[in-house]
Amino acid sequence: MGTSDKSSDKGGSEWWRGAVIYQIYPRSFSDSNGDGIGDLPGITARLDHVAALGVDAVWVSPFFRSPMKDFGYDVSDYRAVDPLFGTLADFDAMLARMHALGLRLIIDQVLSHTSDQHAWFAESRSSRDNPKADWYVWADPKPDGTPPTNWLSVFGGSAWQWDARRRQYYLHSFLAEQPDLNFHCAEVQEALLGEVRFWCERGVDGFRFDACNHQFHDALLRDNPPASLASIDEVSTVRADNPYAMQQHLYDKSQHENLAFLENLRRLLDGYGAVALGEVGDENAPPVMAQYTESGKRLHLAYSFSLLTADHSPGHLRHQVEALDGALAPAGGWGCWAVSNHDVPRVATRWSGGAPADTRRDRLWLMLLLTLRGSASIYQGEELGLPEAEVPFELLQDPYGRAFWPEFKGRDGCRTPMPWTDEAPHGGFTAGTPWLPVYGPHLPLAVARQADDPGSMLAFSRALLRWRRTQPLLRTGGIAFIDAPEPLLHFERTDGNQSLHAIFNLGSAPVSMSLPDGLQPLVGQPLAPTAAVQSIGEKRMLVLAPYGVFIGMPAEEGMS
Repeated sequence: MGTSDKSSDKGGSEWWRGAVIYQIYPRSFSDSNGDGIGDLPGITARLDHVAALGVDAVWVSPFFRSPMKDFGYDVSDYRAVDPLFGTLADFDAMLARMHALGLRLIIDQVLSHTSDQHAWFAESRSSRDNPKADWYVWADPKPDGTPPTNWLSVFGGSAWQWDARRRQYYLHSFLAEQPDLNFHCAEVQEALLGEVRFWCERGVDGFRFDACNHQFHDALLRDNPPASLASIDEVSTVRADNPYAMQQHLYDKSQHENLAFLENLRRLLDGYGAVALGEVGDENAPPVMAQYTESGKRLHLAYSFSLLTADHSPGHLRHQVEALDGALAPAGGWGCWAVSNHDVPRVATRWSGGAPADTRRDRLWLMLLLTLRGSASIYQGEELGLPEAEVPFELLQDPYGRAFWPEFKGRDGCRTPMPWTDEAPHGGFTAGTPWLPVYGPHLPLAVARQADDPGSMLAFSRALLRWRRTQPLLRTGGIAFIDAPEPLLHFERTDGNQSLHAIFNLGSAPVSMSLPDGLQPLVGQPLAPTAAVQSIGEKRMLVLAPYGVFIGMPAEEGMS
């Protein structure tokens, strides 16, 4: 079983508030047995790298038994490790090693749906009167045989799949192989809480609950209204060319009944000192996130999609951060930011504007992420400045990408193997043939190449995380934006009488601005060389290099 010999007591602790969480996608992190797929022993062998970054916790994406139609997000047994990834003993060894290194473990839990290969679904679909007949969302067709509602799948097409055995449709918010569980059934809720309890007892420190606002549907099966034309291009959860963006999702997710379930879930987790990080995908997510994290009643923190979009203008960034902070503050809630994950193109490419690779830009985005109010999630390889990989169609594995090719190339470009060295085949990821090809331009950015280079992105990432630990304002302080002309982004972090200013030049040319009275550069911050203060008569001017960052405090604090 899992150990509990961590360096600090997790019971009652708010370690998660302002924490930095490192996301590992197991298939692509490190392969220990040469089958070309990353696994739990591979993760364990590479944890020294993660610990050396200075993060607080590790989020490991699904490793449960699964037919892998959606690469683990289609669970067929919540309590078993898929043989591709190892065994429960391998899990226990990984957990023990994390705790020995002072890291906490957050695991993915996919409660809104299962695989169609799960034993529960096999029983449910067998008849209309079996003990689990109501465990999934079944509905009769309309008189003309069409689906019961107009609800759409995130992955394209109707969210309803016909089943000849029951002569009914079942709901699937994602792939047809991922049937939605019926949370209106009390037995389903109890069964899922039991699955969560299993991992709590094994010693995990928390859970990242996937698609947690999809856990209830409208019991009356009302159709969703169409989205306004103006809003289609603003959807953050899918691309505008996905028909899912053409509806207001009023009835297929984010239902009020979910709040009571989340309260029951929180009571269970509190008994083990475990933390809940919820993924909330919604076109108007901040109010939902505020409800879900309200005053410690439900989730501890909610994971935001708002910075995973293509737009990265100062105006967009300010709007998204202010919207979430404005919603969370009255409710006493907490958010978690990310600029990359396993579902979107890597930030080094997505926010490049088509310009060539530039480490200065990569450093700015990481600095921005780690200075916002909230917790932060860093996706594997982000600390190396990895760009999005190009994967040819014939090697593409992602069903989402194959369905929307070529306008959307899928999620495989951010899921290619982690490059550990450029002196071994396949970047040191595997001794076999990798499930996705190692991207050639990643090899010069391999961990081994950067580890001993003080000027590397990896060295900067370590220094930035180390410095952030010395700045309590950045973990828990409030945030307020200050008007500044583009391409500048300026905000202040505050707590009582203390304050810290962060000014970012999001442009590729130098920018000058008048420095606010009394503001002095903060000594020791990692991007200090990219900002200079010049005196011109009685005026003090701040000169920011391309992608430069200024961190400052009032004089009595900044120079101490």
